Order: sequence, then C-alpha cells, then structure tokens
Amino acid sequence: QVQLVESGGGLVQAGDSLRLSCAASGRSFSRTTLGWFRQAPGKAREFVAAFSWIGGGTDYADSVKGRFTISRDNAKNMVYLQMNSLKPEDTAVYYCAGTYKIYSRKETEFDAWGQGTQVTVSS
Repeated sequence: QVQLVESGGGLVQAGDSLRLSCAASGRSFSRTTLGWFRQAPGKAREFVAAFSWIGGGTDYADSVKGRFTISRDNAKNMVYLQMNSLKPEDTAVYYCAGTYKIYSRKETEFDAWGQGTQVTVSS
C-alpha cells in the first residue's frame, strides 16, 4: 500500500495559481497511477486529474481542463497539481490518490488516499 501526504493548499483569490504536492511512500511509486480528486462542501468527491503509470497518459475533468496540470516525478516519489486561473468553484478539499490500475477516474478504483488539503478561492 502506498502512503500519500498532500501539501500546498491555502487561501487565494480568483485568477491566482496554486501548486499542490503529494509525497508518496510505500509500494512501487513508478507502477502506481496517481490521481487528484476534490470534495466541495455538501458535494460528493469528484475526479480532477489522473496520471497513468504507463505511457505518461493524463486525463482531466472538463471543469479543469486547460487550467490544471498534473505531473509526477518518479525519482522523488512526488505528484503535483498545478492549478492556474483558479475560480471560486474550485474551492474544495483536494485529495491525492493512488491505484494499481493502468488508468482510472473512478474513486472506487483508487485504494490509497491522502488526508486532503484545503483550497479556498475567494472572489
């Protein structure tokens, strides 16, 4: 099981940028697909982005496509989420997650989760 710890959340204004980081330890990081999910108050947790461990494929939710970028550094066991042009509707707790699957955007298929980091975007 991989252990994940997020950092980098905070309070920003609309239009600002923020980079979230996720440090991983445990099972083979290079063979783990990594994803970011978020949960806004009163809403279900939703998929944000994923980075497959094969081929470097990435995927994004439509709501963040073109604004957010997921990246990973296998040498450092780190995954990042660069968030640009932030909007108030991006306010949520952001979670880093891992799965053995080659690719997924389904929450139920991720078996490793971080504790979450709060991102608040003011208007």
